[in-house]
Amino acid sequence: MAEQSPMQKFPLIINGERIDPVAGLYTDVINPATGDAVARVASADPDDVDNAVAAARAAFNDPAWRNMEPLERSKVLYAIANKILAHAPELAALEVACSGGTISRVMALDIPAVADLFMTLAEEVKSYPFVTSLSPRPIPEMCHTQVWKEPIGVCGLITAWNFPILLFCMKVAPALAAGNAVIVKPAESTPTSSVRLAELISEVVPKGVMNIITGRGSIIGEAMSLHKGIDKISFTGSTDMGKRVQRNAAETLKRVTVELGGKGPAIVMPDANLDLVAYGALFGVYINSGQACESGTRLLVHESIYDTVIEKLVKVSGQMVLGNPNDPGTSMGPMTSASHGESVLSYIKSGVEQGARIACGGNRAEIAGCEGGFFVEPTILADVTNDMKVAQEEIFGPVLSVIKYSTTEEAIEMANDSIYGLSAGVWSNDLVKAQEIARELQAGSIWINDWHMMRTDAPFGGYKQSGYGREFGKYSIDSYVETKAVNIAFESDYRKKSLYSILHKRFS
Repeated sequence: MAEQSPMQKFPLIINGERIDPVAGLYTDVINPATGDAVARVASADPDDVDNAVAAARAAFNDPAWRNMEPLERSKVLYAIANKILAHAPELAALEVACSGGTISRVMALDIPAVADLFMTLAEEVKSYPFVTSLSPRPIPEMCHTQVWKEPIGVCGLITAWNFPILLFCMKVAPALAAGNAVIVKPAESTPTSSVRLAELISEVVPKGVMNIITGRGSIIGEAMSLHKGIDKISFTGSTDMGKRVQRNAAETLKRVTVELGGKGPAIVMPDANLDLVAYGALFGVYINSGQACESGTRLLVHESIYDTVIEKLVKVSGQMVLGNPNDPGTSMGPMTSASHGESVLSYIKSGVEQGARIACGGNRAEIAGCEGGFFVEPTILADVTNDMKVAQEEIFGPVLSVIKYSTTEEAIEMANDSIYGLSAGVWSNDLVKAQEIARELQAGSIWINDWHMMRTDAPFGGYKQSGYGREFGKYSIDSYVETKAVNIAFESDYRKKSLYSILHKRFS
């Protein structure tokens, strides 16, 4: 019998070096499509967090990195983009094996997007207003003022499991563009592609600028959000965990950015192209098997076209191919775990119990060759009302809730009737009217006649309990800088200082 090759081992990356965790512990990474262990990853503890913070602080304190000229920093960002493209097949394979995302999506969307993000910031950093001069003014006296934007310091970046590489780069790219040192904590179930990418980035930046520690969020994420040596936390995950991160960060008044849950509503107007709606709305909810925070999970359809839209959605849903995510012909892969799959099915059951009708799907699917994975059929729930659990809570699975409305005002009211505000959209051939509706929707990203149309130079982030702060483009750099005003006085004769007489009643 041929001897099995050992599983790949992923240690921590601290101060530019591959190191074992202090406690020496490693855990298995599971392929959600098969249930098989595919790698061993370091399981860090708070001592490892301390070591990473020390390395990051030493790197940040070096002015060669912190004060690097924008043109030189641009070259570093371009070099990282080129590293990503050069190692695209390797990174994609790691991503698919641990996350269950399809190879077609990772290679066609995620890898190009993250390379483009670094290239976008490589250009933005050249013109970013790190130093701005205000016009001289005579009040309170003639003076000159500059506004400086400087890196915050050591940034703790905590990512979610659904889009590992994309979420990693959405945080790392602007943090490095601003001149910070970073410590990344990827999700414990999907860390391998992030660890490898951190290793590649460490070949480009000075030692200690790029660090990555892996392990349980309840241990490592907690330690990072409470650590006195970390100046900024950026977190992507559930709204409940985002609140905990905020509370912990308040202990030391860390700067915080959070990108949290969503329940994206899309309003289908009577004049919409219904074939475009069928394909586009399902793209909005089925990509990554519905495991995306900005998914369009509520479809608000005018009563005059409701039945027709349901019919078209069901037809297109039937064309989805569930299967092995490594197969380029696969449309949708597995849920990230059996427990998450059961949670998705329980939401579908609750919808039926509250009066919704399953138009298609609604069950677990068995996939030949992937018997160890948990697959959920693409599901459409009709006759949903906006007060149902499936319309208000984030399911994070391939489930679309279709809701009927009578007037545009009613649709807008239902769209905004949510604790979330990450994404929203309008389907209409009247683009002027669609923009008027977009003005009324309470969400950070609005799409008209499309979904998931995310540009790396456009801001992305949430309203309400979907979080705050923005990622992508120059807007993301704003979250990783402090702002300082530097004032220069022109008057050197203390007797002529206009305000000194308020205190000094006599001048010698």
